[in-house]
Amino acid sequence: MSGIIGYIGNKRVAPMLLEGLQRLQYRGYDSAGLAVIQGGKLDVRRAPGKLRNLEDVIRLHPVDGTYGIGHTRWATHGAPTEENAHPHCDCHGAVALVHNGIIENYLELKQELAAEGHTFRTETDTEVIAHLIEKYLNAARSNGPNLEEAVRAAVRRLTGVFALAIISTLDPNKIVAVRQGPPAVIGLGKDEYLVASDVPAILYHTRDLFFLGDGDVAVLTPNGVQLSDFDGRPIARRVQHITWDPILAEKGGFKHFTLKEIYEQPRAVRDTALGRFSPDAGQIFLDEMEITEEDFRSFRDIKIVGAGTSRHAGLAGKIMIERLARAPVEVDYASEFRYRDPLVQPHTLTILITQSGETADTIAGQREAHAKGSKTLAICNVLGSMVPREADGTIYTHAGPEIGVGSTKTFAAQLTALYLFAVYLAQIRGLLSFDDAKPLLNALTALPRQLESVLQKDEEFEELARQYYRSSDFLYLGRGVHFPVALEGALKMKKVSYIHAEAYPAGEMKHGPNALIAEGLPVVVIATCDWNAADSHLRYERTISNIKEAKARGATILALVSEGDREVRDMADHTIELPQTNEMLSAILEVVPLQLLAYHTAVLRGCDVDQPRNLAKSVTVE
Repeated sequence: MSGIIGYIGNKRVAPMLLEGLQRLQYRGYDSAGLAVIQGGKLDVRRAPGKLRNLEDVIRLHPVDGTYGIGHTRWATHGAPTEENAHPHCDCHGAVALVHNGIIENYLELKQELAAEGHTFRTETDTEVIAHLIEKYLNAARSNGPNLEEAVRAAVRRLTGVFALAIISTLDPNKIVAVRQGPPAVIGLGKDEYLVASDVPAILYHTRDLFFLGDGDVAVLTPNGVQLSDFDGRPIARRVQHITWDPILAEKGGFKHFTLKEIYEQPRAVRDTALGRFSPDAGQIFLDEMEITEEDFRSFRDIKIVGAGTSRHAGLAGKIMIERLARAPVEVDYASEFRYRDPLVQPHTLTILITQSGETADTIAGQREAHAKGSKTLAICNVLGSMVPREADGTIYTHAGPEIGVGSTKTFAAQLTALYLFAVYLAQIRGLLSFDDAKPLLNALTALPRQLESVLQKDEEFEELARQYYRSSDFLYLGRGVHFPVALEGALKMKKVSYIHAEAYPAGEMKHGPNALIAEGLPVVVIATCDWNAADSHLRYERTISNIKEAKARGATILALVSEGDREVRDMADHTIELPQTNEMLSAILEVVPLQLLAYHTAVLRGCDVDQPRNLAKSVTVE
C-alpha cells in the first residue's frame, strides 16, 4: 500500500505536496518522491527511506510550481531504492505518475512496449503505466495531445488494482486521477483542488470532498474538477462535508499518534453512541439504513467479515448478537471469505467491519456476499468510502481520523456500534423489550467516564512495561467475550513492539498451550467478572483454575480484574482493577490496559510505534 497526493492551485506546490505526504506517511515509508511541472519542464525529486530524506534532497535541489504530484511508497514490485521510488516517468520525461496498487499484467505490457522501442529504468509495474500513457499521448490525432483520453486508453489495458495521479508536459495545467480498487479522494478548496489516498492529507485545506468510485476518471484544473468514467461518459459524485477537526489528525501534544488515539477512546465511544439511543425510552435509532425491520426479522443467519482488529471486534460482536438477538453468527477473515465459497444466501445478513472502508479483502467479501443475494451492513469510520457506498445499510463509527497503524480507538468504536446493533436487532426480533434494554443502554452511557478512569492508571501500565519489555514472549488468555480482547491484546503487542505474543481461549490451555509456559513467562489473563450475572461467575471461576495451572508451571500472571475482586488479586503477580459494567461492554474497558502495555513496551524497545515495520494502515491491495 502507498500514499498519493496531488495539488493544483495558487500556492507553491512543493510545500503543499510535502505537507500532504507527512500526513500519509502511515501508508508507506520505504521511499518518497514528488514531481512538478513549471515552464513546460518536468522536475522529479525522489529518495529512499523516510520522508525526511526527500526533504533533504529538496533543500539541496529545490523545485517549485503550482501543480504536481507526490508519493510515499510501500514496495510491492522492486526494492525500496531511489530508482524504484515514485513518481515514475516515461523515457522522454513527458509523463509522470504516482500509483497505489498492483498491475498484474505489467510484464506482458512491458514486453510489448519494449518491442516498440521503449526503454525501462526500473523494476516496477508502475513505470509501465507511464510508458503506456505516453504512447497514447503521442498517438493523439490532429486536435493535439489530451491527457485524460490517453489515460483512459491506457487504463483499459491494465489488469489489477490501481489509484493513479498523472501529469504531463504535453497537456499542462491538469492532474488526471483514476481509481480502480484502492481509495482516492478529491478535495474541493477555494481556487485549489487536491487528490489524495486518504482524508487527513487534505483536511487542512478543505473539508469538502468526495471519494472516486471504481472506474472514475477525475480531471483537476485550476478551474475545477470534471468527472467521467473510463469510456468518457460524464458522471457525478455527491460532495461530503467532513466534520473532523483537522487538529484531530495531529498529535495534540502526545508523543505519538498511537498514544493520542488511545486517549481519544472515551470520545470515540461517546460520539459513536451519540444520538443513536434514548436511555429513558430504551430505544435504538439507526440511520443510513435501507434494510427494513422486516428484513432484520427475516434473516436466518449473520456473517461478519473483517481483517485484523476489525475481525476481533466481529468476534466480540458475535457474542453480543447471539446472546441478545439469538441469531447464529459466523465470523470470517476477510482474506479467506470469498475463497471458500461461503454459504451465503438471500436470508443471510453480511456485516462488513472496516475502519477505512477501503480494505481490499473486505470489499471483495462484500461483493461476494452481494453476488450470492445477501444484504450487507457496513460498520465503518470513513464517510463515503467504498464499503458504505456499496452497503445496504451503514453504522458509522465516529472515531475521527486514525493515523497510528496499530488501530486502537477503532476497536472501541466498532464494539460500541456492534453493541448498539445487537440491542437493536434483539428489539426488532421481539427478544428484548424497551424496559429490558434500559440498563444495557445506561451502562453504555456510563462507559466513557469509566474509560477515562482506566486511562488515569497509565503510569501503572508503564511500570508494568518497564518490568517486562525485555521478554521474548507473551501469552494472553480469556474466555467468552474476553477471548477476542486477548486476541487484540496479543496483536497489539506483536504489531508495535515486535514481541512474539499469542492468545488462546483459557479453556484450551490443557490442549497444548500449557507446553509454552516456562519460568517467568508473562501470561496476561482477562479475569473480570460481572458480579450480577451467574454465567459470568462460572467463566470467572474456570479462569481462576487456569491461573492456578499457569502459576504452578512458573508463569508470571498479569491479571485484569473487576473492582471488588479478591480471589485473583491474591494469586496474581500483578492485577489491574477495572470498573464494573456488564460483561459485553467490559471488552471495551479491558482493551485499554492491553493497548497501553503494548505501547509502552514498544517505546522502551525503541520501536516505531506509529509506523511498525512491514505494515501499513489500510491494506488496499491483496
